[in-house]
Amino acid sequence: MAKRSAMRLFGNIIVLTTLLAGCSGTDPDNLRPWEDDGQTNGVASATKDYGAKLEQGKPYTVVRGDTLYSIAFRLGIDFRELAARNDIQPPYMIKVGQRLRTTKPALQPAKKASKVVVKTPPPPEKVKKSAPKQSKVTRVTKPSLQSQAPSASVNKSQSVSRWRWPSAGKVIRTFSSNRHKGIDIAGKRGDPVKAVAAGKVVYAGTGVTGYGSLLIIKHNETYLSAYGHNERLLVSENMKIEAGQQIATMGSSGTDTVKLHFELRRRGQPIDPLTVLPRRR
Repeated sequence: MAKRSAMRLFGNIIVLTTLLAGCSGTDPDNLRPWEDDGQTNGVASATKDYGAKLEQGKPYTVVRGDTLYSIAFRLGIDFRELAARNDIQPPYMIKVGQRLRTTKPALQPAKKASKVVVKTPPPPEKVKKSAPKQSKVTRVTKPSLQSQAPSASVNKSQSVSRWRWPSAGKVIRTFSSNRHKGIDIAGKRGDPVKAVAAGKVVYAGTGVTGYGSLLIIKHNETYLSAYGHNERLLVSENMKIEAGQQIATMGSSGTDTVKLHFELRRRGQPIDPLTVLPRRR
């Protein structure tokens, strides 16, 4: 009798444990990097601003998944400027654990040009018949004005003559220099995301907070474009991309709705994409 009671109690414990496990939902520790269970201590989490902007002036330590492009992207500066601040040469390789300076280089005071000192020749009546000695002249050498950073001239053959829309959806949020560094375009999960111009993929991953699964394409020495919240990335870093080529599928990684977050940056600074994208009818 006692044995049957003990087995009945053990069975009830197993049923109760199973029910509790079934109500627990997805284990937050097993979520993919861009997923969110939507709850923070039982309260729905607020929508994040795009990208945790890094503060210039504070040293940054490189972590796994970082590239020079992604760090400069978060600082809001051109990648060449960040490279110059840290004496990093092309192809701009960085290592995990490397400490990067983000401060602007101090301006060196301009050197005063030395005065021209001319030795006045003696009067004609005092010049001997022998060949006169040439007067000595101290020449002025102007201080070098070369920048520490390499020249950033734009290759004409790589200039963008025509921009394309990255998606066919409707713009549901516009550009704001302080709060929203690009535009949001609505769509359905799986809709194609296309490159706005030819270029090279310089970042593909989930390491930039707030952008989910992100692609960054370098078009030339002036422009970068960014595509956030993708479901699937169809290209990888260092791949060359043609204008209009599908590079991803639309999704909701890093956000709560399906949409494409698109940014365009000129020398590292965000600009309103609607000022360069062709006007829609």
